[in-house]
Amino acid sequence: MNHENHENDETGVVAVIIPAAGEGRRFGASQPKQLTDLCGWPILAHTLSRFDQTVSVDRVVLAVPYGRVKQVREEVVEPYGFTKPCLVVEGGKTRQESVYEGFLALEDDVDLIVVHDGVRPLVRPSTIEAVIAEAREYGAAIAAIPMRDTLKRVTNGVIQTTLPRDEIWQAQTPQAFMRPILAEAMAAARREGFQGTDESVLVERTGHPVRVYHGTADNIKITSPEDLVLAEALIGSTAEGNHH
Repeated sequence: MNHENHENDETGVVAVIIPAAGEGRRFGASQPKQLTDLCGWPILAHTLSRFDQTVSVDRVVLAVPYGRVKQVREEVVEPYGFTKPCLVVEGGKTRQESVYEGFLALEDDVDLIVVHDGVRPLVRPSTIEAVIAEAREYGAAIAAIPMRDTLKRVTNGVIQTTLPRDEIWQAQTPQAFMRPILAEAMAAARREGFQGTDESVLVERTGHPVRVYHGTADNIKITSPEDLVLAEALIGSTAEGNHH
């Protein structure tokens, strides 16, 4: 295989980093929310299964809470027959640190990196493929959906301004990047002590344009017990979500 030029090389190795190191205290459960049961599987196993079904993905790195590597391996990775190689590493205190720990675990042959929230278990393989394709072409891409609600900027309980809704998108994951672009962005953020809420903001700061792929509204992030109920309903209503 020619490693010289990956620009248009559809066969370059794709690795997924899944930050799942949060302890999920806001969730109110006794264990991290990513290990909470969703229709008989841990949430994180559902997430893994979506990448296991995605043809373009070669391997996965899970960044999990401190001290839980063995537990995640035994309860999430091994029982469900996933076929792609999956490395489990300890994450950091923040999402950004967890992605960095995952990045450090990647082999040298990986040339495109996908980052996806561990608690977005309903992501469609078609969305993952599309974001990867956009990143191959443009260097950086994320899934996002246009805002349907009217957004207000508020200070001290008073509306300051109404934001133009047609320009406002809600970022999701997956987010995909050619390796040098993400590496440069993470290095700059570490150097400057910048903490971002997602990977695309780190890349934006370096001046590299990030493409937006119109994702789906069912790619929800499970952050509350209400979200869990919604996820169960969505899984129950779609054949795609029915693994069993």
